[in-house]
Amino acid sequence: MVQAEEARARLCAAHGWDEAMVELVPVTASGDKVQDRPLADIGGKALWTKELDAWLHNGEIDFAVHSMKDVETVRPQDFAIAAVLPRADVRDVLVGAASLAAIPQGARVGTSAPRRAAQMLHARPDVTVVGIRGNVATRLGKLEAGEADVTLLAAAGLQRLGEAGIGQPLDANAWLPAPAQGAIGIECLAARTDLCGWLGAIDDAPTHHAIRAERALLLALGGTCHSPIAVLTTYDTGQDAGALTLRAAIFSPDGTERTEASASFAPGDATGPARLARSLLDAAPAATRRHFSGAP
Repeated sequence: MVQAEEARARLCAAHGWDEAMVELVPVTASGDKVQDRPLADIGGKALWTKELDAWLHNGEIDFAVHSMKDVETVRPQDFAIAAVLPRADVRDVLVGAASLAAIPQGARVGTSAPRRAAQMLHARPDVTVVGIRGNVATRLGKLEAGEADVTLLAAAGLQRLGEAGIGQPLDANAWLPAPAQGAIGIECLAARTDLCGWLGAIDDAPTHHAIRAERALLLALGGTCHSPIAVLTTYDTGQDAGALTLRAAIFSPDGTERTEASASFAPGDATGPARLARSLLDAAPAATRRHFSGAP
């Protein structure tokens, strides 16, 4: 709802509308209803979009606001991501310890995200990963109840909720974020050219280019909800101003294998992410490649 409120505020500010002209319609996604199992075991990222998709198709809503990290890589052709808002903090936040090194030996790390689990096990093979899901309050409550010793949350989510003081942000250069983390996308029916035009006024082009490239990387890797993938995108400010550099890593789920590569290319270059994916898969051991359908 905080993301929806931000989208409404930006849209109304761009067009000089009163905020009362844009109604917020709460929709409870299946991903929020089922919290006792990992997403990968109950339908993947579609659990965050299928209700909104149905409401868009039926005309009950005009556009949907998504956390782009939770949107499937392949979307129905009749939908369009009409705008991506300026990206927030991409970092993960460690809650329950001051640093990765300060996590107690043999601690239980609560997360259901394959990227976080694999990255944690790679850095700290002595810990045990236990699955916990839910919104920020739910996860913090589970930590307080002793279901885990530490957990990881998205800095962007904490900041949007006014909880920026919780936990210790991890350096994004050392602990790579999730693809599309920190980005809010707004989706509507592609045929609604009127909506696409209105929403385009609040599209942040650099963020949109980065998100498109990161999602293209996911597609080329053949990544699923089971595939540990991390990526950090930076922008060239020198001679090739505007060019993107994607630094990505893929892992075996148990964290024992980590493969990293990077590539730079112009915004909108559809071949750049595919080249990076091929570099990663060619260099990765079988223990990692088997979790990516893009592997030969």
